[in-house]
Amino acid sequence: MSTFPECHGIIPARYESSRFPGKPLVEILGKPMFWHVYERACKCPLLSSVTMATDDKRIFEAATLLNVPVVMTGSDHQSGTDRVLEAARMLDIDRDAVIVNIQGDEPCLNPEMLTELLSPFGEGKVQVATLATAISPDEAQSPDRVKVVRAHNGRALYFSRAMIPFDRDEKIHGFLLHIGLYAFRMEALERFGQLDPSPLELREKLEQLRLLEDGIDIYVTETRHACHGVDRPDDLEKVKNILEND
Repeated sequence: MSTFPECHGIIPARYESSRFPGKPLVEILGKPMFWHVYERACKCPLLSSVTMATDDKRIFEAATLLNVPVVMTGSDHQSGTDRVLEAARMLDIDRDAVIVNIQGDEPCLNPEMLTELLSPFGEGKVQVATLATAISPDEAQSPDRVKVVRAHNGRALYFSRAMIPFDRDEKIHGFLLHIGLYAFRMEALERFGQLDPSPLELREKLEQLRLLEDGIDIYVTETRHACHGVDRPDDLEKVKNILEND
């Protein structure tokens, strides 16, 4: 058994959003959304540090006022993963360490999900990990719900917006919904940054397929916890209710 690596969380947060501009700064129960994400991530016992990564002065200043560690990154990144990579380089994170890309629009994040996400890294061969949770066939019909199929050892075989695996005999009672939390060893994150978008990635609009097409395994841990992300202003009321009940 390998020694468990040092793990660091990075929360990418940009101001511009086509569906919800300024989302990281929206107030929820008296604090900006990013603060709730940061506070919950810090409760994961496996994380040595949690840092915000932004390209916006307003977010940077708000984080500084709330004593949230933050770095200023470039504004030309195509994805949150690219921003996480720049931040990891700025923080001079060790090549053998693990970096967690923590979505900045998940104020109800359960810290146990981060522990589950990081659990496969007890094995030295694991380079990338993510999460999935069971959903019904009805839920799986939506192309917005990304499905994953995996091998017996947890290795992802494919991610798709289509209903996979195909239920030929109509005997399958559920599917695995991919949850967009990722953990990378630093060397795998560096490799991702060197790769061009792949054919399957461009076809499905799923960046994790870039890794599979390059031969980099992604290990999938199943969780019982659900995500409650904020994509639009309409999602705020539900999130506020969850946090109040917590």
